[in-house]
Amino acid sequence: MIAGQILNGLVIGSMYALVALGFTLILGVLHRLNLAHGDVFVLGGFVALGATNQGLSIWLAAPLAIIVGGVVGVVIEQVCFRRLANEDAENAAALSSVAFGIVVIDLIHKVWGTEPVALNLAGLGSIHGFAVFGVRFTTVEMIIVAITIALMVALHLLVTQTRMGRNIRAVADNPQSATLLGINVRAVSQQVFALSSALGCIAGLLLTLRLGTASSELGLGFALKAVAIMAIGGMGDLRGAVLGGLLIGVLESLAAEFGFARLADLTVWLCMIGFLILRPQGLFGSAIGREVRA
Repeated sequence: MIAGQILNGLVIGSMYALVALGFTLILGVLHRLNLAHGDVFVLGGFVALGATNQGLSIWLAAPLAIIVGGVVGVVIEQVCFRRLANEDAENAAALSSVAFGIVVIDLIHKVWGTEPVALNLAGLGSIHGFAVFGVRFTTVEMIIVAITIALMVALHLLVTQTRMGRNIRAVADNPQSATLLGINVRAVSQQVFALSSALGCIAGLLLTLRLGTASSELGLGFALKAVAIMAIGGMGDLRGAVLGGLLIGVLESLAAEFGFARLADLTVWLCMIGFLILRPQGLFGSAIGREVRA
């Protein structure tokens, strides 16, 4: 059923959007690309796995994933980007983040192995859910959508309505002017990396929740799609990351519905090529894509 596939697309698209939001925050504010972000995404699933293995409820795993993601984000900023902050070292910083991501994945392999590991979903209740107008909602899908919407609304309010958000927007607009206004650019950089990695980590947890297994092989694919979604939505634009992620999720699901399942993964790349040709600034981005907009 088409309605069911659209729902499925919105669920997977919401996770794409969360990962793309993490990339967008760092790119839009600091004009850097954190190539360890896909590996932080993978880490979220294993945080959930570790929490449930220790007897914690899956409901406690979500805030734990946010905390772990935030801490890892600060470490990435300190180790990979802080000492390589000048423009001449941009490539070195990006390569450093790649190395950091490899270390994260290697540690995951050392602890949990290389094969997917089943997640204990006890405490979620029945997975059968309920049907509305013929479209079945499972408990897991409802949880994923609810958490995603809550996070997106919280991020929007943070960026637009708080002092921290005003500082982030000021640094994104002009770091030198922000410094003259008394804004601690280094502190803002740490906050942005913490937010970005927390979003990535919780997205990984949600995907693990949906699949029922944690896998270290999913990070690269999601990271690459998130970068493409940024181009579709507009580089550095938060609205574009959300709408781009949802759009790609729905298009992938509809492709499968109409018998093009083998081509579903090509959807994001075909869309990206189309946007780069017809509208290179993306859905909302400017020509150079340097703004963070809420």
